[in-house]
Amino acid sequence: QCEPTTFEEQKVSEDKSWNSLSQLQIAIMRTLWAKPDLSTAEVAEALRATRTLAHTTVGTLLSRLEKRRLVSSVRVGRQLVYRALISESQVQQSMVSNVVASLFNGNTGALVSHLLRVDEIGESDLKKMRAMLKRKGKSNV
Repeated sequence: QCEPTTFEEQKVSEDKSWNSLSQLQIAIMRTLWAKPDLSTAEVAEALRATRTLAHTTVGTLLSRLEKRRLVSSVRVGRQLVYRALISESQVQQSMVSNVVASLFNGNTGALVSHLLRVDEIGESDLKKMRAMLKRKGKSNV
């Protein structure tokens, strides 16, 4: 395996391979979004509050994320240091788009209707959404 000499040498994959991440993969990505440039041991330690994972398990998951071009690594001394190559908002957009496409036939309104119907949106979130819709309506006039 050939390591890049800098993080910038690896380009983010255009195939949207991040639209299906497991909860554990998302937890690892969140760790790297919160604090870039972490070693495998540091990622494992950061996850320890919610999950106890072996160092080798975290290493395997990071390696798989790197193969999917979602993270990159550089060798610093004897260890690899990882950084996310995609943002949290890119993952959110991709995963939500995938849900809308696969479960709601591309109909975003159907997703919102579903969330409202099953009480997945709390009152404070509804208030924020109303304000956003009001601003959006004014900007489209």
